[in-house]
This record gives sequence, C-alpha cells and structure tokens, in this order.
Amino acid sequence: MRYRTFAFLALLLILMTACQTTSTASTGEFVAREVTVDGTVRRYQVFVPASRFRKDKLPVVLFLNGSGERGSDGVKQTMAGLGPYLRQHTDDFPALVVFPQAPEDTEWTEDAGPIAFAALDAAVEEFKGDPDRVYLTGISMGGYGTWELALQQPTRFAALVPVCGGITVDWTEARPTMNVHSVAGTADPFAAAAQRLKDVPVWIFHGGKDEAVPPAQSRRMDAALKAAGARDARYTEFPDANHNSWDATYAHAPMWDWLFAQHRGK
Repeated sequence: MRYRTFAFLALLLILMTACQTTSTASTGEFVAREVTVDGTVRRYQVFVPASRFRKDKLPVVLFLNGSGERGSDGVKQTMAGLGPYLRQHTDDFPALVVFPQAPEDTEWTEDAGPIAFAALDAAVEEFKGDPDRVYLTGISMGGYGTWELALQQPTRFAALVPVCGGITVDWTEARPTMNVHSVAGTADPFAAAAQRLKDVPVWIFHGGKDEAVPPAQSRRMDAALKAAGARDARYTEFPDANHNSWDATYAHAPMWDWLFAQHRGK
C-alpha cells in the first residue's frame, strides 16, 4: 500500500511539473500528439507558443506538408516549410501551429484531409485556439491541399496561404491524384474554386522558376479570384525561386502581419 501511495504521488508530481512547464514556458515548443481517424492512430505535432502569448485564445495555423514529408513518424512534417521557421522563432511566434502528417502514398486532396481536420479540432480544443482566427497554409502537395480543405469547409478558415500549389495537374501525367477534387470535373476548375472562395482572404506564393509545380497554376488562380471579385486576393511570385518558395514565404514579415489581422466573418 505504501509503495502504491508513493508511486501515485510521484506520478502526480510529474504531471504537475509538466503542466507548470507548459504554462510558464518562456519560449515556444513542439509537442507530440495523436488522434484516431477511422480506427487508425495518426501522429501529429503542435507548436505551442511561449506562455506570454497564451493569456487569451490563440490564433491557429494549420500547416499541410509536401510529398517528401509524408509518413507515419509524426515528425518529418515539421522538417520542411513552416517547421524550420518556427525553430528560429520560438521566442516570438505568437500562434498555435498544427502539423498533421499525410501518410505515404496519400494526397491531402484525397484520403488525408480528415486527418488534418481531426488534428486541428483536437489541438484547438486542448490548447484553447480561437475558432475565428484559424488559418490554413501548405507547401507543394500541401498547397494543393490548402485549396482542397478550404473548398471542403469554406467558412472554417479566416485566411489561406497556399505556397507553390495549384488546382489542376494538366501540366503532367505523373501525378493525376494531386488535383483539387472538389472542383475536378467542372468546366473551369480555377473559376469554380474562386467563386466558392471569393470571400476568404488569400495570399498566394510561388517561385517564378518552379520546375515542379508551374507558377502558371498560381497565376491562373490569382486571376480567377480577381475575376470573381474576391474580397482580398494577393499574389507574390519570387522571380528567382525554384520549387522552394516556402522559405521566402514564411520569412516574409508582411505576410504574418496580414495573416494575423484576419478574422473569420470580418
């Protein structure tokens, strides 16, 4: 009995210490989490900002990884795109960031979408995220996924930042599954997507020398949004960037100022 009492008190002390560390952290940190989707456990990561930012409900960024970061380890999706930027800004990044991971041989535009939404829902609840300040961004395959998930839940996100993504894959036969399924089969998928998302603020980024996903994908979507009378549609093309336009995007301070000023419904 004495041993069990001691073990219980030791466990309680560990839990109290962990809670105290999380609540008083002077810098942001990545924490590992799991969520069960259709009976399968999926690992994901959450960046939790420093304690001084956690006095009110937190803005939330949902990040979708590219093809090279697919898997089941629950870590690789933080190694390209937004993750490295956060590791350089653990002291001053003010938002919660959710990093689901698309499994191998899946697309964010197909079977992996429910994993992203489940991780987002769990993180918003656990870490007191602000449902009116949820932002969606992704790179490459995740850029395609940004359009897809926004089309699936067009009133969910306060703003979108797709990076080197697109809507169709009519420029290649190598990856037909990556196209945005919500508008596939329409006469003009770009116009159809723009019409449905014209009320959601969007800032698109692409590299002018991208050899993996042609910048024409983002140029066409930007033109479609403007033709649809989009409330706030922006496009930045880095003329000398190849497929990796994400480092420049996430280092672009005006983008963050703009993003965190967006509120759903305003």
